[in-house]
Amino acid sequence: MDRDYELQTHRAEDRHWWYRGRRKVIEGVLAGLGLPPEARILDAGCGSGRNMVELARHGTVTGVELSDTSVALARARSCGEVIEGSVLEMPFPDGVFDLAVSLDVVEHLEDDLAAMRELRRTVAPGGALLVTVPAYQWLWSGHDVINHHHRRYTRRSLQRVAEQAGWRQVRTTYFNSLLLPVAILLRVLDRVSTKTTESSLDLWVPPEPVNWVLERPLAIESAMIARGGRIPAGLSLLAVFR
Repeated sequence: MDRDYELQTHRAEDRHWWYRGRRKVIEGVLAGLGLPPEARILDAGCGSGRNMVELARHGTVTGVELSDTSVALARARSCGEVIEGSVLEMPFPDGVFDLAVSLDVVEHLEDDLAAMRELRRTVAPGGALLVTVPAYQWLWSGHDVINHHHRRYTRRSLQRVAEQAGWRQVRTTYFNSLLLPVAILLRVLDRVSTKTTESSLDLWVPPEPVNWVLERPLAIESAMIARGGRIPAGLSLLAVFR
């Protein structure tokens, strides 16, 4: 990710409806995992550490992040240890974590199988992996180019790479589904545009009343997912593996 765009992301993630909504979805799933008290949690590709704030409520969290800019921001949050390094080669012994989360990370990696194997190595037997990724290759757009994505996923393609790495899938659901038709239209318009930018409307934080309204669908979905519901389609995909 380009540094300017990376900084735009960090400025948006506290208030932007999508980031706030995704945190609600993840929290609902975490609550149902049955984590042990003071669970050992890995945030693989932790970015600025914003998600470590919530993860730290469930145990002791350690972040790994490649970008030195993001590492500095994450360490400033004082939510746990933050190590500068690659998800593909992490400086941990085998089986030291009860839970690993990797939130919109593996799509950035050329070798997603190697990342899944490294995550498998660091999680203890019986532990879990929670992953979120962007959904559907046919939704590929300038957003993916700016973010240096290598791919988008379906439930089946994510399951395939995880199982090759030794994981067993226990749960999947799409989310951010109610805005899928709008996103399809925006992606179509993006494709016919010849303009290339280092910014994105995806990171624009609207006025708070609009931001609140846009977050409502994700809030509804998070409640459904927390109760064990499965959403059949959406802009994003969440999976839990053991």
